[in-house]
Amino acid sequence: MVRRGIATFTLDTGQCPRWLFERMVKLGRSMLEVIVEEYGPDEFVERISDPVWFQSLGTVLAFDWNASGLTTILTAALKESIRGQERQLGIFICGGKGKTSLKTPDEICQWGDKISLRNSTIESLVYNSKMAAKVDNSLIQDGYSIYHHSFFFSRNGLWAVVQQGMNPENATARRYHWFSKKAVDIVCEPHSGISGQFKKNCLNLTAKESGKTREMSTEIVNTSYTGLLSDLRILRKYSGKLSKMAALRHGEDETIFLELKDTEFKRHPVMYESFSYNKYLEKILWTVNQRQPENYEKLVAIKGVGPKTVRALSLVSEVIYGAEPSYKDPARYSFAHGGKDGTPYPVDRNTYDTSIAFFREIVKRMRISPLEKNKLLQKFP
Repeated sequence: MVRRGIATFTLDTGQCPRWLFERMVKLGRSMLEVIVEEYGPDEFVERISDPVWFQSLGTVLAFDWNASGLTTILTAALKESIRGQERQLGIFICGGKGKTSLKTPDEICQWGDKISLRNSTIESLVYNSKMAAKVDNSLIQDGYSIYHHSFFFSRNGLWAVVQQGMNPENATARRYHWFSKKAVDIVCEPHSGISGQFKKNCLNLTAKESGKTREMSTEIVNTSYTGLLSDLRILRKYSGKLSKMAALRHGEDETIFLELKDTEFKRHPVMYESFSYNKYLEKILWTVNQRQPENYEKLVAIKGVGPKTVRALSLVSEVIYGAEPSYKDPARYSFAHGGKDGTPYPVDRNTYDTSIAFFREIVKRMRISPLEKNKLLQKFP
């Protein structure tokens, strides 16, 4: 079962020892081969998109269970473990950490050509990879910037994304999971899970509750460009004075403002938002207006549209037109199976038992020495 969730981990400062990485590659290869043989490549792609299963796999392979390196090292080890066997297994892993993540589209295209995927399928995979990164960077403004992006897909076209963002201020990381069957609407709650540390207030434009904001943002960029600039100038003019503004439009030119006390302000922190003249932002808004996107997804997909643009449109939508977005953190739970002291929630025994049974069966079937197998089975009594 693919679930939504959150796990706690801190940023790593060191490197994974070579001896450990090499063993993670070997063990990962054995486990992956058995999983594919028993369940098929599509099952592996679906499971890797589950944050609980991903976390459990990283723990089985002996990496620090509460460190950000579990994400980066585990995906790197899996990618290395299938090197040269991708076609045989029917699984392809693209991207990685830092600059390697930028190579993801090229790697998808290369594998797509090698296994003779249709051009439309390759284009779709590349598009979903790019949009997953863009959505988590721009539509979920939670303070985490994506620095790791891995794209998994099977020969049948199912795909999963595992990517991670960093927050240098509190030295934590947050992991985002996507699965193709879950991401029916790529801009509305597309995740199979989000893993991080702190639940916090954040601008979440992927929430169902942000539907009106997405609709209004699309509408205002498709109407008058000068009208949109006028709305931005209104915010720029009053952002230093007002804690919150509610505007009622009567005709084209008349705008009435309502000033509320600071204690009543629960939405956008207008007084802290910078509305100074931004030539680049206005240029992007002009480009978007000329493109006339038919929906919010196509708006976000336009090159140059990023966090500042969607935040500006969200502000206009809420403050001027009353379309309030969601400020609820999309994260749901912590760690792989819960905590014995009930923090952040009691141990989920059913999920725990399912993980134990699955990995115990996989270990039994792995092609490794009896001694190594017995050591692993001791982890699952």
